[in-house]
Amino acid sequence: MIDKATSKKIINRLKKHYQVSAPLRFTNLYQLCIAVVLSAQTTDNQVNRVTPLLFKKYPDFHSLAQADISDVEEIIKSTGFYHNKAKHIVSLARTIVHTFHGAVPNTREELMRLPGVGRKSANVILAFGFGIPAIPVDTHVARVANRIGYTDSKKPIAIEMALMESITQSHWITAHLLFIYHGRAVCYARKPTCSSCPIISYCHFENKNL
Repeated sequence: MIDKATSKKIINRLKKHYQVSAPLRFTNLYQLCIAVVLSAQTTDNQVNRVTPLLFKKYPDFHSLAQADISDVEEIIKSTGFYHNKAKHIVSLARTIVHTFHGAVPNTREELMRLPGVGRKSANVILAFGFGIPAIPVDTHVARVANRIGYTDSKKPIAIEMALMESITQSHWITAHLLFIYHGRAVCYARKPTCSSCPIISYCHFENKNL
């Protein structure tokens, strides 16, 4: 377990190394919710390539709720698992319209009632849609958290809890982004470039590639 003082040093060092921003492109809660669901099992860049056309044709929950699923499938096909994703985002839109009266809920519990939205996705929506402190745990966050020494668990919920305990709440969202950027740029799943790691002095990874 890493204490908050050490965690602050880690985050500050990463902040000097990366200029971070939300990887998914969106301008409102509707776009964020749909992009988050589409991002499962694919890259953010791939989602960003298909959403402009999707949002142009279906600009809000009400229009997407009435969409033909086969048409949506054609637009999002390149994101993979497009049959399920199309069903999820159309069903999500209908749920928002009919159950939540057109407004995106701002609690994790209610967000997880939406089709295609699990805990990680709910945390992304809370963090970037509402500015509510949360730490979404994806594969990059999980890998970096384990290697640095925040936790030795592979379970996303346990990793999230460990990070929440070790990181000051006001830094949760930034830490999430920093770990993603670090995982993509340096701390690869295979052959991490440890020699260029700005936080190598804090790292507990046994197989450092120096």
